Amino acid sequence: MSMEAAQQTFIAESRELLVNMEAALLTLEKTPHDTDAVNAVFRAAHTIKGSGGVFGFDALVEFTHVMENVLDDIRAGRVKVDADLIALLLACGDHVSLLLDCLSVKDSAAAFAAAQPESHELQAQLNCYLENEAAGLPQVHDDLAHDADVQRIGGGDTVESDAWHISVRFGHNVLRHGMDPLSFIRYLATLGEIQSIFTLFDGMPDAAAMDPESCYLGIEIDFVGAVDKATIEGAFEYVRDDSAIRILPPHSKVADYVNLINDLPEDKTMLGDLLMASGVLTRNELDEVLRLQQRLDEETNADNPDPLAHTQRIGDILINQGMVQSELVNAAIGKQDQIKQHKVLEASNIRVHAGKLDELINLVGELVIVSASVGLSAKRAGNIDLLEAASTLRRLVEEVRDSALNLRMVPIGETFNRFQRVVRDLGRELGKDVELVLSGIETELDKTMVEKINDPLMHLVRNALDHGIESPQQRAQSGKSPRGQLRLNAYHETGSIVIEVADDGGGLHRDKILARAIERGLATADQPLSDQDVYQFILEAGFSTAQTITNVSGRGIGMDVVKRNIEALRGTINIESEAGIGTTIVLRLPLTLAIIDGFLVGVGKSAYVVPLEMVFECIELSQQDRLRVRESGYINLRGEVLPLLRLRDVFETKGEPSKRENIVVVQYAGMQAGFVVDALMGEYQTVIKPLGKLFEKLSGISGSTILGTGEVALILDVPALVQKAVGSETSKDRPALEHRMLERR
Repeated sequence: MSMEAAQQTFIAESRELLVNMEAALLTLEKTPHDTDAVNAVFRAAHTIKGSGGVFGFDALVEFTHVMENVLDDIRAGRVKVDADLIALLLACGDHVSLLLDCLSVKDSAAAFAAAQPESHELQAQLNCYLENEAAGLPQVHDDLAHDADVQRIGGGDTVESDAWHISVRFGHNVLRHGMDPLSFIRYLATLGEIQSIFTLFDGMPDAAAMDPESCYLGIEIDFVGAVDKATIEGAFEYVRDDSAIRILPPHSKVADYVNLINDLPEDKTMLGDLLMASGVLTRNELDEVLRLQQRLDEETNADNPDPLAHTQRIGDILINQGMVQSELVNAAIGKQDQIKQHKVLEASNIRVHAGKLDELINLVGELVIVSASVGLSAKRAGNIDLLEAASTLRRLVEEVRDSALNLRMVPIGETFNRFQRVVRDLGRELGKDVELVLSGIETELDKTMVEKINDPLMHLVRNALDHGIESPQQRAQSGKSPRGQLRLNAYHETGSIVIEVADDGGGLHRDKILARAIERGLATADQPLSDQDVYQFILEAGFSTAQTITNVSGRGIGMDVVKRNIEALRGTINIESEAGIGTTIVLRLPLTLAIIDGFLVGVGKSAYVVPLEMVFECIELSQQDRLRVRESGYINLRGEVLPLLRLRDVFETKGEPSKRENIVVVQYAGMQAGFVVDALMGEYQTVIKPLGKLFEKLSGISGSTILGTGEVALILDVPALVQKAVGSETSKDRPALEHRMLERR
C-alpha cells in the first residue's frame, strides 16, 4: 500500500472513531458513571493519536495527547464528568475532525497553522482539568524491602505494592524508526530497580507472515525508584507516540488494575497470565493456581474445557485462596469474552472501497442485460437444451444480482445516530429540552441512498426543533411535558423504505399556511383544498410563515431543497399534522437506485417497466367496461373505487389501442390505481439507467432500461402516476361517483 493510500485509510478510520467517540460522549452525558463509555472515548483518542504519530502529524498528536491525559484522569476518578466537560470534549472531537480535514487539502501546512489558535484555546481549557499528578502521588520510601514474589492484594481497595507497574506495547514501526526496545529498558534501570519483567510475544504472527523489520514486543515491568510518572514517561519519550504505554503508581486502586486488564491487547491470555502481567500475581502464585486447576481438570475429566469456563474456574480458585478480589476476576473474564467476540467480528468483516462496489454493480447490470438477450435468443431458437441453460443462467444472475446489491445495503442506524449531536446542540441553542427517540435503526437501504438523504433529514430535524417543538414554558402551559420528543423511524413497505420524522410539538397552522399561499398566488380563496394539499405548500421555494429569522430557519429556504432532493431519488413526501399534537413528515424512497425486478407492459409499439413490488394484480378490461372507463376514469374493483390512468393518453401514444386491453393494479403509500395498457409482457430484471438532461424532468418517468433486444424501455414513476390518478379522482365529485357505483351493483 502506498503512503497516500495508507493516509486515506487512516483518515477514514479516524472519522469512524470520532463517530464512536461522539456517541460515547453523548451516552456519558446521560450516565456520567458509565465506565464503558469513558473507555470508548479514551480508546478513540488514543488510537487516533498513535496512528497520527506514525504519519508524523505532530499537530494532531499534540492535541489528542492532551485530550488523552484528561480522559485518563476521568478513568482514574480524578476528574468528575459534568455538562461543561462533555461540551468541551465534543468541541475537541470537532477540532480533531478539522485537523483531519487539514490533511486532505493541498497546502496542509497552512491549514494546520490556521487551526493552531483553536488548538491552543481548547488545550488551555483541557489543562484546567489536569491536576498536578506529581503532588498527588503516594510517597515512595527509600527502604523498599519487599519481595516481588509475595505481592498480594489486601482486603482493601488498593494493591499492596510499592512498585510502579509499567505496561508497554511497542509499535510495529519502532525498529524502522531506528529505535531499540532494549535500550529503553536499560535506561529505565538507571533510574531505579527493575523488580520483575514479563515479556509478551502474543502479537507475533506465523513465521510465514512475519516482517523482520516490525516489532511485536510487549512487556510488563515492576519498577521501584524515587521518581514520578513524568520521569518514567520521559524514559519512553521517543517511542511514546508509536507505542501503547500505561503506568500505574505504587498502591494503585483495584479499579486501575481492572482498567489495565481491559486494555491488554493479547487475545489468548488466560486469567492467570492477565493478572500476572498486570502485576497482581507472581509467577510462583500463577504456577500454584495452574497446579490446582490441573488437578481439578483431572478430577472432572475436563480434557478440553471451554475457555471462558476454564477462566471462571481459575477465578474461583483465586478468590477462594484469597489471592485476588472478585472485581479483577470479572474484569479478566469480560476481557476474554470481549476478545473472543471481536475476533469473530474481525474475521467476518472486510473493508472495501465504495468505488469497487459501484463497479461491481455496474458489471452485474450489464450481466443482467446480456442474460436477457441470451434468454430471448434461446426462445427464438426453440432449442430445449438452450432454453434450460438460459433459464439456469437467469437464475444464477438473479442470485449474483441480489448478493451484489446486499453488499451495498447498510443499516440506517448510523445515519440516525448522527442526529444525536444535532438535537443536543441545537436544542441548547434554542433553549429547548428535546429527547431524540430512534426506531427501525436496523432497516437497510442502499449506501448511495444513505449518502443522499443526509441533507434532507438535516433540514427536517432542524425545522422540527425550531418550528415544531415549543419551548418548555409553552409546553408546560399546554399541559405537556417540558421535554419535547423528536422521533426518527424507518421501515420497509412494498419495495420502498419509509422514513418518518415526527415531533410532539404544536403542529402546523393550516390557516396561516393557506393565507400565506393565497398571498403568494399559490392558491385562491375559493379553491377547495384538503389538509394534505395545504401542507404541501410549505415545500414551495421561499415559503415561510415565520415571523422572525433565526440562525436555524425562517428565510423560507430548506424545505424546497428537501422536496427537490427527495424527488431526485424517485421518492415522495407526505405531511401529517394535528394542532397541538405534532407533525409527522413521511419520506418514501426506493430501496436501491441500481437494479430492480420489473413488470414489462406494452402500449402501442412502446414498452414500459413497472416496479414489480408495486404491482398488486392484473385484470382484463372487458369490452363492456371500455366505454364506461373512458367516460368515468374509474372502475368498480370488488366494491371499491379504483381510479384509472390510460398510459396511451398519458404519453400521447399514436395508433389504435389493442382489442384486448388490460389493467395493471399498482399500490403505493396505501393508495391504489390502475394503469390501462395494451399488453402484459411479464417479469423483467431491470437495470436502471438515468435519463439524460433532455428527459430528466419528463413527468411520469423515473428512468430507462435496455431490453434484451437492445431496445430502450422507460421505467414508470409509479408514485407520481398514482398521485395523479388519485388526484384527478378526488377532484371530481367523489360521493356522486360512489353513489353511481352503488346503483350499478
